[in-house]
Amino acid sequence: MDLFTSMRYFVRVYDTNSFSAAAKSFDVGQSTVSKAIAGLERELGVSLFLRSTRQLTPTESGRLFYEHALKVVEEVNEAISTVGTKSLNFSGQIRLSGTLTFMCQYIIPKLPQFLDAHPGIEISLHLDDRNIGLIEQGIDIALRMGKLDDSGLVAKRIGRCRRIVVGATSYLARHQAPQTPEDLADHSTIALSQGEGGDRFTFKGLHGTKAVSIHPKLRINATEGVRSAVLAGAGLSVATEWMFEAEVNNGLVQEVLTDWTMPDLDLWAVMPAGRRTGAKVRALLEFIEMQVNATKFGITKNSNTE
Repeated sequence: MDLFTSMRYFVRVYDTNSFSAAAKSFDVGQSTVSKAIAGLERELGVSLFLRSTRQLTPTESGRLFYEHALKVVEEVNEAISTVGTKSLNFSGQIRLSGTLTFMCQYIIPKLPQFLDAHPGIEISLHLDDRNIGLIEQGIDIALRMGKLDDSGLVAKRIGRCRRIVVGATSYLARHQAPQTPEDLADHSTIALSQGEGGDRFTFKGLHGTKAVSIHPKLRINATEGVRSAVLAGAGLSVATEWMFEAEVNNGLVQEVLTDWTMPDLDLWAVMPAGRRTGAKVRALLEFIEMQVNATKFGITKNSNTE
């Protein structure tokens, strides 16, 4: 068996942590994959995995070899996709990260289309409102919102969204809607306590700008918690338009202070700097961009985007 095929099998076994899963994805027998890995180990003179009846664990040599083997496999696959006469069947694992609410509303429901088109790919999805370390967590692509503080990232802006003040219809039935940003002081407010949340906001109106501070009755560290509190009628919140798009459209939530605007929020796709972006990762990024552009928040839908 040729060395490159053995490396492909090794990378898949490493990604799936399973000889049988790797064999199934390549449509070969498990013994074929096992023999290929054994051949690699003889060639290298080291063990790549520690095997037991219940567990398969990469050795230190296996982890080191994986980093190099993955680059080789991805570069050869990219060469094939560039000059080949037939489309490349991408394979392997892609690690994708994003905020819970945005991913659940706009990306996850579309992922079956991508997986159906690329049956050899597996996606490991990390949902977290925090900006986690991409290299430490092994993330290939992360979707982040707002300002980017980490200069060690490759970033591409793929969307833009308005920030709005919203409240449930049930809450506004009991409380008069604010007419100016200062009126927020008279309302129960809900604030996101991390990321683009906070308690000080700048509004722009016909007669200039106003910076106001709110004193939240409820602080929550996750966007899905803010959504739940607003929908329960707990108060008003400064939120992104995509957090409540469906509820605003069906009347469960109302936007207030519509004569005032706040700075838009950008959506970025970020990747670790210094790592070569493989063809399969670029394919997923292009798919995500297409899904975002199909909404009102895509770059092509925002004429004021630079």
